[in-house]
Amino acid sequence: MSTEKTRGRQNAEAIEKYSVFTTAEKWCIVAMVSYAAWFSTLSSFIYYPAIHQLSQTFSVSVDKINLTVTSYMAVATVAPTLVGDTADVLGRRPVYVIVLSLYIGANIAIVLSNTYPALLGLRVLQALAISGTFSLAYGVVTDVASPAERGSFVSLVSFAITIAPSLGPILGGGLSYVAGWTWIFWFLCIAAGLCLSLMGFLLPETSRNIVGNGSIRPSKHLRLPFAILMCHWKYSDDVADHKWQMPNPFKSLTILTRRDNTIIIIACGILYIIYTCINTSLSVLFIEIYKLNQWQAGLIYLPFGIGGTVSTFLSGRLLNKAYRKARTKQGLSTDVAVGDDLDNFSVEKARLGVIWTPMFVTTCSVVAFGWVLDYHQHIAIPLCLQFIAGLCMQLEFSIFNTLLVDKNYRTPAAAQASSNLIRCAFAAIAVSFLQDMIDAMGIGWTFTLMGGLCLVAVGLFFVDYHCGTSWRQKSMAFVIASRT
Repeated sequence: MSTEKTRGRQNAEAIEKYSVFTTAEKWCIVAMVSYAAWFSTLSSFIYYPAIHQLSQTFSVSVDKINLTVTSYMAVATVAPTLVGDTADVLGRRPVYVIVLSLYIGANIAIVLSNTYPALLGLRVLQALAISGTFSLAYGVVTDVASPAERGSFVSLVSFAITIAPSLGPILGGGLSYVAGWTWIFWFLCIAAGLCLSLMGFLLPETSRNIVGNGSIRPSKHLRLPFAILMCHWKYSDDVADHKWQMPNPFKSLTILTRRDNTIIIIACGILYIIYTCINTSLSVLFIEIYKLNQWQAGLIYLPFGIGGTVSTFLSGRLLNKAYRKARTKQGLSTDVAVGDDLDNFSVEKARLGVIWTPMFVTTCSVVAFGWVLDYHQHIAIPLCLQFIAGLCMQLEFSIFNTLLVDKNYRTPAAAQASSNLIRCAFAAIAVSFLQDMIDAMGIGWTFTLMGGLCLVAVGLFFVDYHCGTSWRQKSMAFVIASRT
């Protein structure tokens, strides 16, 4: 009898909590989805050092190999819109299994391919399979982490995605130099296989549409193979009553119809232009100015990555502290175990209150970086500025991503997919004109323009800081009224 009472009490407590998963389990879950999200960006940047080898292997021009890069980016822009709502509707586990399996198959096929058309088609499949994993990761974070603790977990996912541009060229250059270009794809295949295995045995279904806070028993195909791992529904009689729904790939576009979403997504897109332009121009500028070889050119990406790593340890605490301070100021609860009513709380002020200093430092470091290179100063100076810019920009991305999922906590994966659509489109357009800008304006003025774009992003964040809450609440009231 006492055992039954204990189980009943455990189940009642689980229902009251935002998530029944322990802190250690949450970190384990988020680490796995961050690992999967890493491949989304890595698959693009690890490829760059092998472009010349690939042109020789397939007996085509470098321009044709560059077309495989452009094709990958184009598909990666659109694919998350297909995956995001699918995961919100059908569950996280089946989508991860499908996309990682396709990705592994695409990598094996690329290694075995011997024609250029096959390479081009398989790169498209590779992008289609893996590019949505970052939006899935933010969905999982929203599933398991309450708003009061969400900043730390979002920082880990954001770091995994943005560290790839720094580590990718180093990994790709080393593998292609030592073992040939095929080992780039063998590496991706092996690493993704490990990720799939970990998720198959350890990643529970977390979609709140299906399992609630984790205390509802999912259907058999969504359960882990061993019921002793992260299964908090084992004492519950509740079974997920989840009706089949056709995923809507256009839901990501509807998110852009809200002014408060659009303004911060455009601001993030502008920041991503600067981030991408710096990464794209690094090797070319440093090889030309400082006469580096290809291996040395790969190493210059490290300061950017190290800055992002340091930011990971700072951003979570900073975001969580700012959130608790904003809640306390309004006399609201700050209990991390309980979900908060974000519809009636100004998450815009809670999150964006800490973005102003990093944005100012980013603006100054980007402008200084351009002029230091223009005047051919000692290589240590631009490397230090890279570190500063990498730290601050990573922090800004973490703040933005946390705010975006807070604004759209019901459909976080679809919200991230909409952000990806805008930022990738912005970056692709900017990069296509980057070299022409440098040739016409010079390095210093080009990066001064980038600094000006930073100020535009500050202005957009400032508008959302003051108007975002009222815009969001009016949009929600309109939706509720239209349904009734």
